[in-house]
Amino acid sequence: MNPLLAPDEQATLQALRRVGVQLVSSFTLALPKARAGVLRRLWGALWREGVVDTRRLGTPAPTLFGDGLRAVVADGVTHTHPARLLEALHPTGHADRLVRELDNSVANLALGLAAADLGGEGHRHSDLVALEQSIVDGHPLHPCCRTRIGMSTTDVLAYAPEHHPLVRLRVVEVDPGRWRTTGAPRRPLLPVHPWQLERALATGLVRDTGRDLPARPLMSLRTLAPLDTPDQHIKTAVEIQMTSAVRTLSAAAVHNGPLASDLVATLAARTHGLRILRETTAATVLDTHGDPQRTLGAVWRQAPPPGAFVLPLALLPHRPDLLTPAFFGQLVRLLLPALFDLLRDGVALEAHGQNTLVEIRNGRPDTIWYRDLGGLHVHPGRLARAGLPMPPLIGALPTHDEDELRTKLFAAALSTVLTELVHALGGERHAEAAWDVVATTIRDTVTDNDDRKACFADTWPLKATTAMRLADDPLQDLWCQIPNPLR
Repeated sequence: MNPLLAPDEQATLQALRRVGVQLVSSFTLALPKARAGVLRRLWGALWREGVVDTRRLGTPAPTLFGDGLRAVVADGVTHTHPARLLEALHPTGHADRLVRELDNSVANLALGLAAADLGGEGHRHSDLVALEQSIVDGHPLHPCCRTRIGMSTTDVLAYAPEHHPLVRLRVVEVDPGRWRTTGAPRRPLLPVHPWQLERALATGLVRDTGRDLPARPLMSLRTLAPLDTPDQHIKTAVEIQMTSAVRTLSAAAVHNGPLASDLVATLAARTHGLRILRETTAATVLDTHGDPQRTLGAVWRQAPPPGAFVLPLALLPHRPDLLTPAFFGQLVRLLLPALFDLLRDGVALEAHGQNTLVEIRNGRPDTIWYRDLGGLHVHPGRLARAGLPMPPLIGALPTHDEDELRTKLFAAALSTVLTELVHALGGERHAEAAWDVVATTIRDTVTDNDDRKACFADTWPLKATTAMRLADDPLQDLWCQIPNPLR
């Protein structure tokens, strides 16, 4: 054992010596960069989220997307590994759980960086799947950006998008009486992720047909593009913790998906340039008591138009050939009016970099495509004023709280996506001009007075992801505040 390596780093290295020897050298060289990437995310969260007394933190607070951090000082001790830093700080809450996740995040991020180092410039392709798979570093602010608790290194190499695998979904058969679908009906045949297959069969609720469905994973490991149906993507259920949650499918997700798709697509059609990738069907398997099983489900979703040059906003910071000041201004003037029109009418999209895509024509942003409707909020009062009935959504989607409604949109689209894009433009002069474009667009196009006023408040909300991982209920949304760059 190498005492300089954290547990997951050591386990990954040992596995690579068996199944990925070509990655051993690159993985070792990538570890400092991976530790720094997760450390930057954690260090910022410690300052923003009130996780520890900031008087213990000797290194200054970073900017939201600050680069160049390699070590930090806490209680007079220098740390280069985020998990060892958290161990030393002993924050209140489930620190052991987060330490385990940080170790895993670093190891998987280093593995992805190693593969990218060998794989070259895959992000130059125009195929959507290849573009999504070129994003190595995951969530830009979450320190668990590459956590895959439950997967071995061999599993990560076989199924994670940054390793460009071909994944064979397994089709299992379900008794019609145990099959529940919403949206367009489908035969009781469920695509199961191969990582989940043994667990699915062990329930006794499904039968293996022996039929495979080859597919390529998107940014979200459990959502895949089948080779034989290029017009659709499939979200599967896997008992793997990635960033903040174990990625199964709740009864609410199955119930809400097609209903929310119809609602949001109707509102989006009233905007200029925003379109929805509908969840056309969702399905789950019922147990012997008639209860839907989170681990046995799937969602079928529309894919962007074939042949279109579409990429997720999360990729733009890595594409300086596309992300120029002019392109940023065009994107802002396409994106924000549509998002705030929907907000005015009662729907707040969680428009982060993975869910929000842009179609580019002739070098210009042409259409915004939005996918994955599980995280939105719907305000019945605003919806009524827009002349639409409230669909029978369940779970966390409906809200009567206008601040909660705005927070959902602001934290993703303003605090995260736009802030990261402005940082990627580089330089104070570009940043000032970029925020001027944002401010002008909001003043000119946001018609709801309260929404416009909130855009220029002293602070913007941001999800407190590290505080959530320390909390008793890590799935309960917590929020912090960041200075508003428009001020």
